[in-house]
Formats: sequence, C-alpha cells, structure tokens
Amino acid sequence: MSYSDSDSSSQAADYKNFRQITRERLLYEMLRSAKTGSSKSTWKVLIMDKLTVKIMSYACKMADIAQEGVSLVEDIFRRRQPLPSMDAIYFIQPTKENVIMFLSDMSGKSPLYKKAFVFFSSPVSKELVGHIKKDSSVLPRIGALREMNLEFFAIDSQGFITDHERALEDLFGDEETSRKGDACLNVMASRIATVFASLREFPTVRYRAAKSLDASTMTTMRDLIPTKLAAGIWNCLAKHKQSIENFPQTETCELLILDRSIDQIAPIIHEWTYDAMCHDLLNMDGNKYVHVIPSKSGGQPEKKDVLLEEHDPIWLELRHAHIADASERLHDKMTNFLSKNKAAQLQHGKRDGGELSTRDLQKMVQALPQYSEQIDKLSLHVEIARKINDLIREQGLRELGQLEQDLVFGDAGMKDVIKYLSTQEEASREGKLRLLMILATIYPEKFEGEKGQNLMKLAKLSSDDMSAVNNMRLLGSAVDAKKNTPGGFTLKFDLHKKKRAVRKERQEEAAWQLSRFYPMIEELIEKLSKGELPKEDYPCMNDPSPSFHGSTSLSSSASSNQGQAAAQSMRSRRTPTWAKPRGSDDGYSSDSVLRHASSDFRKMGQRIFVFIVGGATRSELKVCHKLTTKLKREVILGSTSLDDPPQFITKLKLLSANELSIDDLQI
Repeated sequence: MSYSDSDSSSQAADYKNFRQITRERLLYEMLRSAKTGSSKSTWKVLIMDKLTVKIMSYACKMADIAQEGVSLVEDIFRRRQPLPSMDAIYFIQPTKENVIMFLSDMSGKSPLYKKAFVFFSSPVSKELVGHIKKDSSVLPRIGALREMNLEFFAIDSQGFITDHERALEDLFGDEETSRKGDACLNVMASRIATVFASLREFPTVRYRAAKSLDASTMTTMRDLIPTKLAAGIWNCLAKHKQSIENFPQTETCELLILDRSIDQIAPIIHEWTYDAMCHDLLNMDGNKYVHVIPSKSGGQPEKKDVLLEEHDPIWLELRHAHIADASERLHDKMTNFLSKNKAAQLQHGKRDGGELSTRDLQKMVQALPQYSEQIDKLSLHVEIARKINDLIREQGLRELGQLEQDLVFGDAGMKDVIKYLSTQEEASREGKLRLLMILATIYPEKFEGEKGQNLMKLAKLSSDDMSAVNNMRLLGSAVDAKKNTPGGFTLKFDLHKKKRAVRKERQEEAAWQLSRFYPMIEELIEKLSKGELPKEDYPCMNDPSPSFHGSTSLSSSASSNQGQAAAQSMRSRRTPTWAKPRGSDDGYSSDSVLRHASSDFRKMGQRIFVFIVGGATRSELKVCHKLTTKLKREVILGSTSLDDPPQFITKLKLLSANELSIDDLQI
C-alpha cells in the first residue's frame, strides 16, 4: 500500500477504521515496501527511537512485524552489533541527533548494515536532507528516504494521543511561560497534522475561541491555547497540501479543537463503565492487568500479565457496558457454558440444588478438562468484575456516585456534601477529594478564605490534596454563576430546583441512575454534526467549500430524530436503579456496539475529529464510539494524553509552581 494507490479518506470504498489504517501504513507502506529486488527473501533489522517504538507498539504486534521480514528490533541510541549482510529499516523522528546516528551507522568503509531504508515520522527539514546528501559514502547505501507522516499513538480504534503527558503543566501551570507553551503547541500541531496526512483527510478547523469577558479583562496564554493550536495545525496542513501526493485540496472532514477547561468534571467524576472502573480502581499499568491464577496442583498461585485491549472479544463487548450489566452478562456467559457442557452438568448435579454464584461457576469451569483459552478469558473477566464489585462495596462508591451525579444535575447541594463528609466514615480519601473538586467547579465561592479550610478539615484532607482543588481555578472556570461564558455552557437554573446544575437531563439515557452524567463533548459533537455550533464561540480557520456539507446528509438525517432529546427534562430525582431492561439498544450498550461495529462503515458520512488539550477521559472516548453509531460518522478523539482520575489529580497538583496556602486560595 503506497501513498499513490491508497485512499483513506471518508469516501473510500473499503472503509477502514482509524487504527486499521495506521497499522496497515506501518506494516505495508513502510516495512513491506523495503522488500525490493533481491532483498525479498532476506530478514531485516528495524531501528527506532524512543517515540517511534511507542508509535509502532500501539498499532502493531511483534508477530505482525516479524511477518513482514523483521527479525530484530533495535534502539538507535544503543550500541549495536554490525550486521553487514542485512538491510536495515530506520523509522525515526527527523531530528539532528537521529540523523547523526544514522550517518554514523552507514558511512565509511564498514557500515553496520548492507542497505538502509529510512522513514521519518514527520516532515524532515531541508537542512537535514542536505546533511545526509553531503556524505557520498552513505548515498549509494540508501534504499529509501521518505516521510511517513505518522507521529501519534493509536490508542484505540477511534482514539490517538500525541504523547504530551506534561501538557497540563506546560500550558495551564501557575507560572505561565509562553516559550515553553509555544514549543509544546508547535510539536503538538505537527503531530496532529500527521494524523490527517496519514488518513488523506483535509479538515475544516474549528476551535474554542478565547473567553474575552470585557475590554478590561486581559487574555492569557491559557485562553489562547485552542486558537494557537488551530493556527499551528493549519500551517502544517497548508504545507501538506503542497508536498503530499494526492492530498485533498478541499475539505473532507471536520476538526474541533478544545481544551480541558470546557469540562473539568469529566476527568474527576466516577464513570461506571467496565473499562473506566478497571482503570480507576485496579491500579493497572496502562492496559496491563496482573491476573492471579490458582495453581492446579495446590501450590502457589501463578501471576500472569494480561492486556485488556480490543483483540479480546469479551473486553470489546463489555468495555462500555455499565459494571452491573457487565457482571450480569459474565454470569450469563459462564452459566451458558456450563449448560452446554456435560461434565459440568455432572458436577452441578452433585451439589445440593440452589443457584450458584459466579465464583462457584468459575471454579467448576476451571476444573473441567476442556478448560480452554476461551474459558481462560472468561475466567479473567469474572475475576476482574468481582474485584471491582468488592471495591465498590468496600469504598461505598454507590452512595458517593449518587451524590456526585446529583450535584452535577442540581439534585444535591452544599448541605448534602457536608452531611456525606460528616457521616460516611468508610469513604476513601481520594473519593472525598474528588467530591470536593466537583463541588469547587460548581460552587467556587464555597472555597474562599476560611470556608475552604473548614471543608478540608471536615474531609480530613491534607494541604497537598487540597492543592488539586485549588488548582481547578487554573483550568479556567467552565461554569460561573455571574458570567455568561462563550459556548452556552453556563450554569442552568431550573425553576423547580434551587440548586445549581451543570448538566441538563437527557431522556435517552434514563436507564441507569449512575450513568446520567455525560461529558460536555457529547453536546458539542452533536451540535457540530448538525451545523449548530455557534461560529462566534467556535470560529473556523478556513471557510469550507460550498459543497462541503453535501456528503453529511446521512448524518443530519440520522441525528434529526434525536434533536428533541437534548431538551432539558424537568424530572424529579429518581430512585437508584441497579438493573437495566434487557434488549435495550441505546447505541452504546455492549450488544449494540457489537451489532453495529463492523456492519455499515461504508455508509458513514465524513469523519469528525475532536482534539482536547490537557488530557482526555475514557468517558469521552466512549462518547465517540456511541456517536459514531448514532450520527453514522466515525468520530475520532485525539488528546495530549488519556488520563484516569488518579493520574489527572496528580497532574493537577503539579500545576502550582509554589506551595499555595488555603488562605491564598481564589478559585
């Protein structure tokens, strides 16, 4: 697959999702293209730097790479054994250090490798190309010198990150340094632009405008983050239009650039899906979970690292399901297996009747001689779900989750929080901290002066913990009772509610009490798709061609029926529901995802890309999967990082350059 013979844009006949395209470009366009002439049957060395090795590992497995003729993977900065009979593929960033290392490998009388195929992850400067051309001994040994324009991590079939873990600190920190911030945004813009270069997409670029409240208010660096990033991406895209063969000259998709200030609650609130609960409660290392397997011989249990990723069909089915729904489905799967297995039925018959727990079922299945890889996977997820449900009970998370949601929807207020902090002794420190962070976003005035100190004492939190609450102000208040900020996402005062609400009810999602909350990007993406996103609040870098919205008719018709659902519901507080009607198809339940996942991608409208500076959440990634089905447009989420609540809180604490006392607090 080469640039000239592939078409990855939204109008392509064989529609492939974002991660598939990334994978195929790396495997076929890069690795397979190095199989030329007499080198077709020979093994090769793949040499990468610290960033490109991550790019590769997010998109491909080692087996995929080996299948394309790579026998050895090396780090460009490590001492390597000379292999003069083998060809080398270099997948590196176009930096001076990397080029110097490459020239050192391939120059002189004794090069490390026979031939070098060089692929840069992003555009290379003329100076560096000139530097390579100067070395006459290297030139004949170069089999390819190309720009791959692929400098992002494909973390999901519909998600990517630019690997800027410190973006929150660099851009929203207490001490604004425009030089550091601008450097961060320039690299970010270049990497985001490689997404569009890879997919052969040319977007209309929309961004959140700076909040200029009045003439006396000074615009800060933080206010201009989306504006500056949009300009940087636009400059990179203008170059791609000129330099990349077959790059679209008119708009093929939409890009919306936001930052973390648009929704401060999403990274903190408890999200009740299986995926989010795993990463929030289980201390996982990325997607790696340590599975403890009981010994069959009665010895020490065995520990095994497993990856919770899209290649696992059970994970794929359950990841966006509510944890209670996921647990129920796992029990059903185990019961179903036992009902079809004669040996299991015999064991079941020995018992004294009564319904078996999921744990009993798990033990029975493990005792079967037919214990297969399929059951291994099922047993893994049963264990994970059991652990999560135990933690939910131990930490009293249902009560906390109920209060969080009620605060957000205006069904609870300050008194309810004080009552909770006074009576819930078993609540964890982190749970109380997250509750206060949500409270600070909705009621910032309650943290002024001694009020904040009193809340800290009541919650028994340290001043270090409270710095996370204090630093919420640095993200810019997304809601403010006194000011009407652009974007229309101000506090909603319901005539029937005396308390503030920062979300309006959505009737379509009434099935689970603890999943009432939705990230703000859901509203924004739906408005963007319908053409209802206000231009003054979300300006456009380019005026789209007159024909641009012609191919989005599918999405507009698909979303017209949901138009009424956004209207605010005036329902009174419901009693918690911990069960969901079976057979519901809300577009994002696990059954629904599986039904629609591979069905009609070819009928999709134009892609929508959303980029959030300062970290995205799993709930926001889930929204993109849900809206892909609902709008019939592939929605791709990009961000500087993907943060779970503990990581986000740690990053927030790092925002203040100097230790702030509670007396200094001005949220």
